[in-house]
Amino acid sequence: MSYRLFHISEQPGIKLFEPRPSPSAFEQITGDVVFAITEQLLHNYLLPRDCPRVTCYLSAKTKPEDKARFFENTVADYIIVVESRWYKQIANTTLYCYEFDPANFTLLDECAGYYVSYKPVEPISETTITALIPELLKRKLELRFMPSIIEFSKTVSKSTLNFSLIRMRNAQT
Repeated sequence: MSYRLFHISEQPGIKLFEPRPSPSAFEQITGDVVFAITEQLLHNYLLPRDCPRVTCYLSAKTKPEDKARFFENTVADYIIVVESRWYKQIANTTLYCYEFDPANFTLLDECAGYYVSYKPVEPISETTITALIPELLKRKLELRFMPSIIEFSKTVSKSTLNFSLIRMRNAQT
């Protein structure tokens, strides 16, 4: 397999990831799972776990008007929007990036980059990330801070962009 899979956690030293119930409803999930994310979309999770965020990127299905609306003034491939009130917590959070062997994982959602395993998974490596903003900015993305992300999430979800709305239950209204 030529792709890499990862799991981001605020907990260090995890030796075995046990399958758990999915925090979100997915019709395709038939039991407890271990989630993993592709390297391409790993940046979506380089934030504190409970931090609400809107992430988006272009796809072959993106209409020209949406490309112009969201990506006209940037050379970034991805946009991540978070609430300004999370800045301090983002700047002070340490994350742990676990890499998995993809052998026991199956694709759940290509747009979100989600893979799942129904079996316990031992990580093959663990990397500590102490500076989240510099880590994010090393990637070809634009990080935006807004007082509220609610309206932006509504606009993106009605567009033809590929997007993820993560931890929106924690978003400022």
